[in-house]
Amino acid sequence: MDPLTFALGLSLHIGFDKEYNAIHPHVRYQNQGLIAGAYYNSISQPSLYLGTRLEKNDFGLELGAVSGYSKRDPLKPAAYLRATYKNYFVGPSVGIGDTGVVLGTELKF
Repeated sequence: MDPLTFALGLSLHIGFDKEYNAIHPHVRYQNQGLIAGAYYNSISQPSLYLGTRLEKNDFGLELGAVSGYSKRDPLKPAAYLRATYKNYFVGPSVGIGDTGVVLGTELKF
């Protein structure tokens, strides 16, 4: 597995009151469970993240910290949680003043 991944995430925001960006260019570095990367987030801001990824067969769980969800302080970290199955993902909203679930897929290059 190559430690560097380039991907395009496509997401659906369920249960939210507002409209959010659904297209997320993404670059990730992964090595022995450590993940770090950058992407264009749901509120149309760049995000940086650092965390860990646990894997079992085609399933994964990612936990960490992410920036970019506070327009007042874009470097302020927020909790990051995402579950994956193959190229699909699901996660709760993170500090955007709205609640819901994000479902999506990643197309890897």
